[in-house]
Amino acid sequence: MRVDDLKEIATWVSAGDRNGVPPEVMMQQLCERLVDAGVALWRVGVFVRTLHPQMFGQSFTWRRGKDVTVYAAPYGIEESEDFLNSPLRMVYTLGEEVRRRESEIHADTMSSFFVDARAERMTDYIAMPLRFLSGAIHAVSWTTTAPGGFTAPEIEALRALMAPIARVIEIIHLERTATALLDTYVGNRAGQRILAGQIRRGHTETMSAAIWLSDLRGFTRLSDMLPPSAVVEVLNRYFDCQVDPILEHGGEVLKFMGDGLLAVFPIAEGADSAEVCSRVLAAARASRERVAAMVFHHGGVSVEKFRFGLALHVGDVLYGNIGGGHRLDFTCIGPAVNLAARLEKIASDLNRTIVASESFAAAASESWINLGEFPIAGFRRAERVYGLTDEALPPGG
Repeated sequence: MRVDDLKEIATWVSAGDRNGVPPEVMMQQLCERLVDAGVALWRVGVFVRTLHPQMFGQSFTWRRGKDVTVYAAPYGIEESEDFLNSPLRMVYTLGEEVRRRESEIHADTMSSFFVDARAERMTDYIAMPLRFLSGAIHAVSWTTTAPGGFTAPEIEALRALMAPIARVIEIIHLERTATALLDTYVGNRAGQRILAGQIRRGHTETMSAAIWLSDLRGFTRLSDMLPPSAVVEVLNRYFDCQVDPILEHGGEVLKFMGDGLLAVFPIAEGADSAEVCSRVLAAARASRERVAAMVFHHGGVSVEKFRFGLALHVGDVLYGNIGGGHRLDFTCIGPAVNLAARLEKIASDLNRTIVASESFAAAASESWINLGEFPIAGFRRAERVYGLTDEALPPGG
């Protein structure tokens, strides 16, 4: 590999002119450039640990003549026997290069990676630490099937590229970490707005939306009956029953409040509110089924027949930054949210699972039953409340 070729590739890596290009595409281009420059690459892997609630890390794997594949590694893989016996663990632990020549690849029976390496007739493998400015160590592995393995100039060329590659990957990693954490704690829609710079207190906008507000019935009794760690597990499983249907039907979870959940289904300008409310109702039914099917075992005792209350409303909400000093919350407020909260209390009083406001029932094409008019604390007029005709009340309801 000529020095000029190496400089050109290093400059291309560092140029920063690939805005909007996914990491896997950039990796594909880098590997192809190295092959065109004469480096006998066969397979390249980038392994980056992540800060994500469900994912230990990600791997990006390139093979000559194929597209880059991406794999999300779940938590627990770092404790697996295969990972503990892998050369990557040595890179992470020692922060040093790990190299395996052809004879060592054939002799290694501990790591499943080398089973694949033998099948692909690899002759050389080298894993190099990918050092971030934060001090974190990740890894890049390079393999070849060339007779005799990598040449000394090829190894030096790959080492010379590690610093610029690390800088670019760290930038992408930081952006993805920020996005993942914002999605996790404030939701996708709010996260996008925060990253776009909407972070000043009072920066709000009006949004039309269907509103979902729910809570778990009997939570106080449950908290007294179970130890705190078990209560947390119950809440997580209970929220799982709702979050997946909400997201699958186009909603966004804004807030968990003890055993309560606030979500919105935005209605874009000119959009069909009936279609949105129909999706909300489908999510509500799916959640109702999942909660009813919940069974929790603890200390030889089974807790079942979980119930929750859900209020559905549609209206305008104020969406944005609210708070004090340097501590802000990206949330929804307004009379429509307040009404949903009052309706949820009515659902409890009526021993109903799902209730809807008159505006939501009018938008959602469904067989509703008129439950009557109810005075609403803080509101000038009473609100007519509707329930689903397919909802069988429990004994005494």
